[in-house]
Amino acid sequence: MTESAPVPKTAKLNASACHKARQLALQALYQWELSQADIQTIELQYLQDINIRKVDVALFRELLHQVPANLAQVEQQFQPFLDRPVRKLDPIELTTLRIASYELLFRHEVPFKVVINEALELNKRFGAEAAHKYINGVLGKTAQCCRGSELKS
Repeated sequence: MTESAPVPKTAKLNASACHKARQLALQALYQWELSQADIQTIELQYLQDINIRKVDVALFRELLHQVPANLAQVEQQFQPFLDRPVRKLDPIELTTLRIASYELLFRHEVPFKVVINEALELNKRFGAEAAHKYINGVLGKTAQCCRGSELKS
């Protein structure tokens, strides 16, 4: 097993650092989905290629490792709201849904609106032209299931 690259401690991470972490996680998980390469190898590649002072590395690592580790549970959250089988989704759409659903399930400190907005921004940048509309619909319903009490307040 390969060791992870050391990460400098940062005093306070901002929304931009979290956004960059999600963006890198989307790219890394997309690579993992298509290549089935080892997660540790992918992690090292990304950590060597980025300016880690501008990225929430802890969030990047969490998403990179925990989305695959909880894949069945994560996909179970959004599958009922799809209009096609998971295997027919575009890899960017699938990866976006996985990351956002993971955050809806396990990162309750992040408001559901932030999770959905981040997913839409990432999908607009990397996904098909109108895919963000589909993602928004699926994640809106997923959020109702995962965070119903938060939606009511």
